[in-house]
Amino acid sequence: MIYLDTHVVVWLYAGQTEKLSTKVRSHINKNDIYISPIVSLELQYLLEVKRITPKPQTVISALSEAIGLNVCDKNFYQIVQCAQQYSWTRDPFDRIIVAQAGLNDNTLVTKDQTILTHFKHAVW
Repeated sequence: MIYLDTHVVVWLYAGQTEKLSTKVRSHINKNDIYISPIVSLELQYLLEVKRITPKPQTVISALSEAIGLNVCDKNFYQIVQCAQQYSWTRDPFDRIIVAQAGLNDNTLVTKDQTILTHFKHAVW
């Protein structure tokens, strides 16, 4: 089981797989793929500030069909409790995304250097 950071979701939806490392492509091909529900909210934010054009549900549905993307349904209170330990970032999206993966020591696929530096289960 692996989790995808929001930018990875955007790139996959856009077909920009060349932006993914060989290691990331291997992880995606060999594992069940999940996102935190907060990724949907971050996609909405990106839509509102005009950094993407498709609606979040369009992105998630397309990737669900294409690569078997799942939206995780772990207990939100437990996720927030876990997120409180990540004081190395002030970004609430990153805290929740990392906590979603961190709750059960799952891998998080991200190119975010801050996450890669501080979260031992992050890969790129």
